[in-house]
Amino acid sequence: MRIAIVIMAAGKGTRLKSKRAKVLHQIGGKPLLEHVISAARQIVPPQDIFVIVGHQAGAVQAEMAHTGVNFVLQSEQRGTGHAILCARQAVHGYEHILVLSGDVPLLEAQTIAQLRDFHIAEHAAMTILTAVPENPFGYGRILRKSANSPEVAAIVEQKALTSAQEKIGEINSGIYAFSTKPLFEHIQELSTNNAHGEYYLTDMARILVEEGERVIALQAPSATQVLGANTLAELASLDAEIRLATARRLMASGVTIYRPETTVLDADVEVAPDTIIEPFVQLLGHTRIGEGCRIRSYSVIENSTLENHVLVRQGCVILDSHVRAGALIGPYAHLRPGSEIGEEAHIGNFVETKKVRLGKGSKANHLTYLGDAEIGSGVNIGAGTITCNYDGTSKHRTLIEDGVFVGSDSTLVAPIVIGRGAYIAAASCITEDVPEDALALGRARQTTKPGWVSAHRGTRQPAKDAVKGS
Repeated sequence: MRIAIVIMAAGKGTRLKSKRAKVLHQIGGKPLLEHVISAARQIVPPQDIFVIVGHQAGAVQAEMAHTGVNFVLQSEQRGTGHAILCARQAVHGYEHILVLSGDVPLLEAQTIAQLRDFHIAEHAAMTILTAVPENPFGYGRILRKSANSPEVAAIVEQKALTSAQEKIGEINSGIYAFSTKPLFEHIQELSTNNAHGEYYLTDMARILVEEGERVIALQAPSATQVLGANTLAELASLDAEIRLATARRLMASGVTIYRPETTVLDADVEVAPDTIIEPFVQLLGHTRIGEGCRIRSYSVIENSTLENHVLVRQGCVILDSHVRAGALIGPYAHLRPGSEIGEEAHIGNFVETKKVRLGKGSKANHLTYLGDAEIGSGVNIGAGTITCNYDGTSKHRTLIEDGVFVGSDSTLVAPIVIGRGAYIAAASCITEDVPEDALALGRARQTTKPGWVSAHRGTRQPAKDAVKGS
């Protein structure tokens, strides 16, 4: 049995007051549409998913290309019924189609599967996913043929409700399953006889019932799953909901989160048990954190991997980096993209790294910049050290072999190799390779003049004059 999923993503989202396509607005760290595609891909392979695009079609296709789904162009947006007509050729040969909304990001794969299975088991022409929200105002209501029957008599829109029908709490979510044969046999019966002059897929319920086909309804496990967003305030609400759900998922798996309402956790973040996340931490993108770690307050970690038992102290920023087991980061360290920090290595206060591989047990504890460098194991980098990697035109690499000691305030001018076990004297500017076990000094000789201050004290300007003239 062949089943396709069609995702509606052609709309503009006028009420968002944004130039950006509605389905590309983000919650939980990724676009609304990508959440829906992720759920759909758990039901069918990407080649059986068809995203209907229209407004800013090129931008939507470009941003979703990595998902591997198909795209169908609705060049003129004339309603949801018209969108399905545009996809008719693409879904030819499928026995059933599931219709999802690209702006309903909390819908779970399990619920989609339930809709599919119920639709097939009941041999229905159309199955409507419904919900019972706290406030159903504004939604079309489901009129069932009887209280305990799955069969639907009609969907009545808000403006057409009678006073008695307004008491109905069950709403149409806009998510459907169709048997393709009756759908396409009767879809031409849709009309634009409505306030917006559009073809509404909702009307298929009435048409199919009148044709003697079976139309049924399945209530979603929670109304939250079918919530959409029409305003930025509603987007913020969905964002909070999905992040809180991520926090609950992590806590259920053994992660300690002291104040989940203060954390920012993207939907795809994974954290292993016995890790502690302190308040005001942000874990973003595809971040993966191992077991027994501690992420202290105000740290931001994005698209990075931290192995087991890593301590990230307060206020660190870690981007597109890999931190190996037992390492210690921070406080106030900045790991820029391409940083690989070795086992039990230390990156300390106000240290910045970029495209650096730091070996096991190596340390850079204070006020240091390490860029485009390969640093071995057991290396000590003194405070204020800089790898000078850029000559104004090209980037160059620094190689520091195992066991090297780099004194404070050293300047290493790349390209350069510091051999195994070498010592760099403090305050040196090193411009040439240093052999193994050598001591390198590269600084001007100090000159000291005893008694100079006393001899010149009478000629010095008073401090107040110096300030006045400054």
